[in-house]
Amino acid sequence: MNIKTTEAAILFESGKPLKIDTIGLPNKLYDNQILVELITSGICGAQINEIDAIKGPDKFLPHLLGHEGYGQVVEVGPKVSKVSKSDLVVLHWRPSCGGQSNVPFYSWGGRVLNAGWVTTFNRHAVISENRITKIPLGYDENFIPLLGCALTTAFGVLKNEAKITTEDHVLIFGLGGVGNAVLQFSRILGAKQITVVDIDDKKRDLAIKGGADNFFVYTSKLEVLPILEQIFKHSTKPSIAIETTGQAECIEICYELSADNSHVILVGVPALGRNVSLYTLPLHLGKTLTGSKGGSSEPDIDIPKILHMLDAGSINTINFPTLVYPFTNINDAIADLRKGISFRPVINFQI
Repeated sequence: MNIKTTEAAILFESGKPLKIDTIGLPNKLYDNQILVELITSGICGAQINEIDAIKGPDKFLPHLLGHEGYGQVVEVGPKVSKVSKSDLVVLHWRPSCGGQSNVPFYSWGGRVLNAGWVTTFNRHAVISENRITKIPLGYDENFIPLLGCALTTAFGVLKNEAKITTEDHVLIFGLGGVGNAVLQFSRILGAKQITVVDIDDKKRDLAIKGGADNFFVYTSKLEVLPILEQIFKHSTKPSIAIETTGQAECIEICYELSADNSHVILVGVPALGRNVSLYTLPLHLGKTLTGSKGGSSEPDIDIPKILHMLDAGSINTINFPTLVYPFTNINDAIADLRKGISFRPVINFQI
């Protein structure tokens, strides 16, 4: 490869800010590998979880991060047929069409720097062919990276996993990047009623403008559950409950409030040791409880569908607020995401 080095934000120690430094790229591309120059990257709550090692000790330190991005193909390796040099592409963590490559190994300070099949917190990245989808020119570069995770996850949760209909009453816990996208798609797909719960009352206006019929501020299970029980006592209980926060009490509320034949889908992941207490009899009577894996999305199928909605005006990007940061300020972006200041921070490598 002609490009030998690039800039990257490196996770070198769990719980610490990322270190921005120069890293070495692999010497060449192997089968089904593609070199991409990143234009923009989203920052997902999953990266916070990785930084904090909520699933347990991180065995792969130091390593690269990021799984939703937008960029341009610089070079393609052997056996790549899906894209060509100069194509514009969305980078996504869900596998889709194309071959899966071996993971690339970068170098940093004389040692191996680990990475997965897709990373987006580096200015140049070696990506597996099945983690990339070609898109046309002409879209907002600060919105498009959300197709790599937030938008495809939300769309997939509703269409592939919940199988939403126009008769469904949807309950959404957490109005972050994915939760907000679930709200928007619930409206677009014609849900009969939508209720949103979030810890931040400042999100009320966005929720109502985005199509929510009800918005409630979460304080604690002890305070909120009786209020919601009273509300749903006089109306149809949620047939779809989607939990995006990963908080154990919120998972319990979604499960306990939803109807007997409802789909309860967990997008958020609790920290290791944060166990959930559930009475399981409803599972024998028709209720389902599942953990979502990116909405079971197939990016090469779902991304064109979402772009079609965008072209048709069904999706208004104003309803997906982002804050854009230069790459050098990536740790500020992560800090703001932790504080709930931004629904979806976006790193722009060109500013």
